[in-house]
Amino acid sequence: MRLPLHFAGLAALAVLATAPTWARACWEEAAQRYGVSVDLLHAVARVESNLNPRAVNRSHLQRTGSYDIGLMQINSGHLRTLSRHGIKEADLFDPCTNIRVGAWLLADSFSRRGATWDAVGAYNAACSRLKGKDCVEARAQYARRVYRQLPAQRSAQLGKHLVSTATTIPALMSVRVSP
Repeated sequence: MRLPLHFAGLAALAVLATAPTWARACWEEAAQRYGVSVDLLHAVARVESNLNPRAVNRSHLQRTGSYDIGLMQINSGHLRTLSRHGIKEADLFDPCTNIRVGAWLLADSFSRRGATWDAVGAYNAACSRLKGKDCVEARAQYARRVYRQLPAQRSAQLGKHLVSTATTIPALMSVRVSP
């Protein structure tokens, strides 16, 4: 059973209401500045770091030469570009800075690929090494993980198994990911 949209909105507000005032302001400011839904930003952060602003993922350092930093797991491959905007690696441990950078990266992905689940998947899978079907599948798997973290989906899944990776994601228009 799907919850009506107003309940999904209430679930998102409940998550934000339990956060400190400064944290709510960070999510909302980044969402408004870059035109990316607060719910989507929060879902990405849950998937990326389980909302841990000090998270560092070096698991792919040997394979890709990069690592991920902070709440939204900003890839170190972006550090050169970020430095041109006055953002240093250490700044990415600040939750507000990390959320803004993550929102900027998602907005950039939407501008390149449209407001699609492929664009959400590209946040995690740049596909510089993966090609073709492998790239498409990596992005789809990531997008499914993010989708399951959206408030309406989390509410609907209480006490249930997660949707299998073979399940297709509903059309993007069923979830607002950008204005």
